[in-house]
Amino acid sequence: MIDYRLHTFLTVCRYMNYTKAARELFITQPAVSQHIRYLEKYYGVRLFDYRGKTLTLSPAGRLLLEKASVMDNDGRRLKESLHEAENGGATYRFGVTTTIGEFVIARPLARFLRNNPDIQIQMTMGNTEELLSGLRDGTFHFALIEGFFPREEFASRIYSTEEFIPVCAAGHVFSRQPARIQDLLSEPLLLREPGSGTRNILEKALDINNISLSSFSRITEINSMYAIVQLLLEDCGISFLYKTAVLPYLASGTLRQIPLEDFRLQHDFSFLWQTDTVFAREYEAIFAQLKDYCEIS
Repeated sequence: MIDYRLHTFLTVCRYMNYTKAARELFITQPAVSQHIRYLEKYYGVRLFDYRGKTLTLSPAGRLLLEKASVMDNDGRRLKESLHEAENGGATYRFGVTTTIGEFVIARPLARFLRNNPDIQIQMTMGNTEELLSGLRDGTFHFALIEGFFPREEFASRIYSTEEFIPVCAAGHVFSRQPARIQDLLSEPLLLREPGSGTRNILEKALDINNISLSSFSRITEINSMYAIVQLLLEDCGISFLYKTAVLPYLASGTLRQIPLEDFRLQHDFSFLWQTDTVFAREYEAIFAQLKDYCEIS
């Protein structure tokens, strides 16, 4: 349980607005200001700046936000753990990105649950941006993601390293056989939504070749990797995705990889938790088991 003035600080950070923070905390705006002034006097630093009428965090404020968020999340997790110790068992909230949730984690998680009958897992799928936000605010204890993340905020372990490939229906007909990414720009592109790790990885890969998503003639955005695979099977376009998501279809010959001279990419699936959490040892033990079960799947 953190000091109530730190709780006020975290609430102000959530809204970047004193009035909205006061409303959520059921206190007056002057009380919010008093709490912030106390913290600034105690730590001897300025926590907020105004740029015009916009409230922003100072460098010290950003650091306090990072550390106080971990303290707040650990306090709530400790309370949960104490109740679990009294009643037996443990519950963990696990966030996974869509590709991992739909195509990767089921068998390793099944083995984990069979071997840990006293542990309950509440697994939620979302895109990388949503999961990182959930780790910061304590919605998730740990997450398995496919996208990029700020390494100063999160401890990480590599769960697996996966090929990222261009794919189309087996019978898809190109106007001319593509050899480079540039040759695919006239093709309809099936793409995940903004905030998705899959999309972010593709954007960075394209940027290396001085290509943007807007260079494609037509884009269809879908927030489900399963739906993208189904549309590929219906020959509704091409896509770039993790090979593990389409292995059965590549093996059966219903989808095929598009061989390109200038596109060779691998990326890690990363298991994350907040840096400096006192529960790191627990989370690392869960990761180790899931990774072991992944390797024997």
